[in-house]
Amino acid sequence: MSTVNNIMLQKKSQPRRSLTGAIGKVLMQAFLILIAVIQIYPLIWLALFSLKDNSEIFSGDVAGLPKAFLWSNYTKALSDGHVLNYFMNSVLVTAVSIILVLILSSMTGYAITRMNWKLSGLTMTLILLGMMVPIHAALLPLFIILKNLSLLNSYWALIIPYVAFGIPMAVFILGSFFKGIPREMEESAVIDGCGIYRTFFSIILPLVTPAISTVAIFTFLSCWNELMFAVTFINNTAYQTLTVGMMSMVGTYITQWGIIGAGLMITTVPTVVIYLLLNKQVQKSMIAGAIKG
Repeated sequence: MSTVNNIMLQKKSQPRRSLTGAIGKVLMQAFLILIAVIQIYPLIWLALFSLKDNSEIFSGDVAGLPKAFLWSNYTKALSDGHVLNYFMNSVLVTAVSIILVLILSSMTGYAITRMNWKLSGLTMTLILLGMMVPIHAALLPLFIILKNLSLLNSYWALIIPYVAFGIPMAVFILGSFFKGIPREMEESAVIDGCGIYRTFFSIILPLVTPAISTVAIFTFLSCWNELMFAVTFINNTAYQTLTVGMMSMVGTYITQWGIIGAGLMITTVPTVVIYLLLNKQVQKSMIAGAIKG
């Protein structure tokens, strides 16, 4: 009888547990949706802001839908505000910086972590010390060096510092992934006749794709949103990037905030697109790092 009673009690408790679990899932989903809305709302607000004129912006209904969608704000931002020129400059500088950072940091991290030589540990320490140097401390020395090399008001005035400040973090991330790759894979490649470069490019690099994506995103964000170097090293409007261009538009279009909002929206969209394309790789990188830790 006691066994029968226990079975009956378990059957009665199962619906209660399932109901409690369902309620918990619904509450969790509602909470996550709320957090997502809070995170995404600034982007939605900027999109609506960029489609309004000054009278509507200052009327008090800043967060509401525009009465008339002024797509002409984007046309004026691209043409009159020279946003297209600033955008292309930012794309060029950022793309070259990312490529150089990935090439140099991956080779450096591989040489330090996978090859046996006496000064590998010291070299890694010196490179990682670069993470401790703030950009403000290097601003004046870099300005003097670039001036003596006649590199001011050129793309290289931004690319060289961006690459130099991006390498330490990239080497740190990629080096930790290189350490987790079994030595047997390289030994098998050598037995099959692969040289050091073919082993590196064909076997090792595909294994650290999540880390490469993570480095690419971090480098993109640091270069795309950087302002201090861009303001200091570039005075020629032909080489100015989006951050400097947006700052100059505040003076040029001091009363046309809708056009400035359109420029800011154009600046924001590439960041969202890049993250959407690479977010899965970044998640894999975070999970792999957590497992190794």
